[in-house]
Parts: sequence; structure tokens; C-alpha cells
Amino acid sequence: MNKANESPAMLRILLGIALLLGTGSPQAQDSPARKGSSSFRGETTQEFNQRLAESRKTLSRMSPDPAEGESRIGPDDLLEITVFEAPDLNRTFRVSANGEISFQLLGPVRAGGLTPRQLELVLQELLRRTYMKDPHVGVFVRELQSHPVSVVGAVKRPGVFQIRGTKTVLELLSMAEGLADDAGDTVLVMRGASEPANLPKQEGAGEIVEVNLKSLLESVDPAFNIPVHPGDIVKVTRAGIVYVVGEVKKPGGFVLKSNENISVLQALALAEGLTRTSSKSQARIIRTDQVTDKRIEIPVDLGKILTNKAPDPLLQPKDIIFVPDSSAKSAFYRGAEAVLSTATGVVIYRR
Repeated sequence: MNKANESPAMLRILLGIALLLGTGSPQAQDSPARKGSSSFRGETTQEFNQRLAESRKTLSRMSPDPAEGESRIGPDDLLEITVFEAPDLNRTFRVSANGEISFQLLGPVRAGGLTPRQLELVLQELLRRTYMKDPHVGVFVRELQSHPVSVVGAVKRPGVFQIRGTKTVLELLSMAEGLADDAGDTVLVMRGASEPANLPKQEGAGEIVEVNLKSLLESVDPAFNIPVHPGDIVKVTRAGIVYVVGEVKKPGGFVLKSNENISVLQALALAEGLTRTSSKSQARIIRTDQVTDKRIEIPVDLGKILTNKAPDPLLQPKDIIFVPDSSAKSAFYRGAEAVLSTATGVVIYRR
């Protein structure tokens, strides 16, 4: 197929994927470098993680698979080495901390920093010089321990994952079982931050790449789904959450946008207002001091705030607004702990 016919065909494929994902808005096609993008649309974390899985499948079909053979051997890797002409030499070897294996007849052999194919050629040459006329050697990495990528921050299962070759941001987020309820709108990829010292330094080590999650999930452009290499650290930033519980129409946790300040009335508006039985004068803000971890209660008279007779206080991340029932004023003080436990189990809404 010539280039003139190939280009329209590719365009039709991309347009079809865009229609399936529902990402036809121009904002979804912004450049990865654009700053200040808005936060996610209103949705639960479960819905958001479902979109993450769908986006990963779509982008993985459009991006070439990394060649696993490009992975380099490093400390603590377990190698299975086969000498086809001499089965007695077949062994499994654990690579030492200094990147060497102790091979029969040959002594210490440098393996760290080499690909399996390169190590095969080295062993064949050493055996050819000493014991064999035309040896053939196979090297297979049975356990990979030297290619860590750390996924930290607002994910469900943070940890260190061993990867072969190169993965993508979406693949790493999926390996970490998706985003936590308080995930922000940015992923930071820190290049080479945990790379083993005896492996070759990757290009751009020390660089921090910022990826906007909204653009990553809503765009069909694979450029947003940047590659992640062994030694990188992937960090999902945390967003602030304010909770509104009690006598409101839509109790839940509401994710704040980056650097956003929200007031009591704005939080009540997100909760779709008060119920008929709410006690406006008995509301409380339950706040946890970030230094002492001590909980404090701040009385709030919603009636006065609504009539502009009292200031509308700003909330802090993790604040809980509790609006009691008018018939249960005295029960509030006995139920503060129940309020805190309830707030941790409410639905988290993204705006």
C-alpha cells in the first residue's frame, strides 16, 4: 500500500477509536505538556479505573510491544544457562551483587549490564578458546530481580514491580490495581531514580516527566502513554478530599482540584443541599490536625452562613462536614467516632 492510501486508512482507525471511547472533545487532544488542565468529570473511582483499563487496551494495540530481549541482566537475577554440546554444564546461576556468575571451567564471568543474547556470545567465545570447538549456549532469565519500577502515591497497591523491557504508564497503573480514591490529576515519572548502580544509566536519568491523567485517559494519542523503564519511579499525586455526611441529599467525599480552596457552602452545593430534617445550627466541621493527629470539632451555623450573617469558612483536605438531624442534636456528641468511620466508607465523587 502506498503512502497516499495508508494515511486516510490510519485516520479512519483513529477516528473509530475516538468514537468508541467518547473522546471527541478538542480538550481531550491537548498536548501532554499543557499545564492546568481541569480535573476529572463526576464519577466514582470504580468508574475511573474501568476507563483506565479500557484506555490501556486501546493504546496497547496502537503502540508496539517492547522487545523483552532488550532487558539487561543485573544483580540477583536468576539465569538458566544451557550448553547444548555439554549437558553436564547446564546450570542455574544467581547473579552476584557485583554482576558476576561463577561458571564451571571458566570461573567468574561478567554478566551484569549484558542482554541474554550478549551473554550467550561471551560464553560461547570463552568456551571456544578453552574447551570446545563450536559451542552453542542458551541464556534464559528465569527470575528478574534487577529491573524494579516503584509505583507509589495514590494507587490501590503501591509497591515495587519487576518488568521486562519497557512498560507504559497505563500498564504500571494497572499492575498497581488502579487508582486510590484520593488520586489527583497528575502522574509523575521520575527517570532512573532507583536504577541499580552497575547497570548502564538510561538517557534522561534524573528527569521528572509530568503526565495529566485526564489527557492520558481521554486521548487516543499514544504520546500521552509514555514509556516507563527499569529504575523509574511512578508517583500518582494525591488530591484533597472533603466529606459531607449526615442530613444532606448526596452524602459523600468530593475530590478537590489541584490547589483548590472550597468553602462550606460550596461543599454543601456538591452534596446537593440539606434535607428537610437537618439541624442547620448544629453542624460541625471535624478536622484532624496533620501534625498532632488530634481531632477537633468546629461548630458551624449553616443558617447564619446561608443568610450572610456569618462568614463562609474554607475547608481543608480531609475535613468532614457533619449535618445532624434536628431530632438528634444531643446524639451528635456521642456519635462523632461513628461519623468518622462513616466518612471513610462513603462514595468518592470526581468533578
